[in-house]
Amino acid sequence: MIVNGKEVDLQAGTTLQAYLETNGYDPRTIAVEKNGLIIPKNSFASETLSGNDKMEIVAFMGGGARALRH
Repeated sequence: MIVNGKEVDLQAGTTLQAYLETNGYDPRTIAVEKNGLIIPKNSFASETLSGNDKMEIVAFMGGGARALRH
């Protein structure tokens, strides 16, 4: 899977919420785009990830948004 332009390993069947928690992201302060679609926060727990996905994870800061690197 590609996250913010970087290839990452992914365990099969991982949910978006589990990925975010495992990697230290705070779901309250980020937005996630998966394969070109914005994922609503209320779908994080049910959204399953695959090795072919491309995600952008951004945090909103004063003056705009910026991609997060972990």
